[in-house]
Amino acid sequence: MNTDFIKGVVVPILTAIDENERIDEVRMRRQVDYVIEGGVHGILAFGSNGEFYSIEEDEMERGLKIMLDEAAGRVPVYFGIGAISTKKCVRLAEMAAANHASGISVLQPMFLKPTLEELFLHFKAIADAVPDLPVLLYNNPGRVGYTMSAELVDRLAHEVPNIVGMKDTSGDITQTAEFIRRTRDAGFKVFGGKDTLLYASMCHGAVGGVCTAGNFMPELITDIYNKYIAGDLKGSLEAQFKLNPVRLSMDGASFPVATKDMANLRGLGVGDPYKPSLATPEGPVLDKIRTEMKKAGLIE
Repeated sequence: MNTDFIKGVVVPILTAIDENERIDEVRMRRQVDYVIEGGVHGILAFGSNGEFYSIEEDEMERGLKIMLDEAAGRVPVYFGIGAISTKKCVRLAEMAAANHASGISVLQPMFLKPTLEELFLHFKAIADAVPDLPVLLYNNPGRVGYTMSAELVDRLAHEVPNIVGMKDTSGDITQTAEFIRRTRDAGFKVFGGKDTLLYASMCHGAVGGVCTAGNFMPELITDIYNKYIAGDLKGSLEAQFKLNPVRLSMDGASFPVATKDMANLRGLGVGDPYKPSLATPEGPVLDKIRTEMKKAGLIE
């Protein structure tokens, strides 16, 4: 299985919706073009910042088709899966494969407290259902309440042929490094999942990052990656330091609405988040976001 394309800055693209919470095709196509023109190396549909948890399966399929059509092969388009049951994850994986997604990203089940064996069999069943499709694991302990262990990732990387990589959003650089160390002999591709740690993740061998910032400041996040790959480590670190205050300013807002707040501040017109989330109101949180965006030269 060719996995050479699995690298770079992949954006967990926001989902642009209309007033009825249907995917707005015009806005969605515009967002796809914006991130590609901004230099990202891939698109992840329906990741955490794509608000996957609010979207019905038929609407996900419609959205995936829109994104694939608009991307038109310019960058790979991955499909995010965040369901709890193995059966539903398999169904979504098969849908992604039928629509020719470049790969899938599978979050560990939330709400549950599964054993290592339960998790292993869960991911293996999903991967086995789509044997010709690259599968990426998605470790997000902050949202699901537990982390994938290095032992689990090691087993999956070595025993399931089409589980070929992962996104680690633990924010624990030691854990990220362990995932890389234990799987590097299998050609396993690890992405950093924290925008503020893209440089650090790559120093430990990550192939890039799945970065929210690509939605509203693709030029800054890709600058970190591009300079690192070119061997300009000092320039890459400086680019990381330029991005970090903007990214950290998002933390005061309700998750994940700041992504749409900031895209709208840049004039992208992506609409509101799915309810019950609301756009960040005027006040100190939005003021801080504006201030950091201005300092970074993103808005006037």
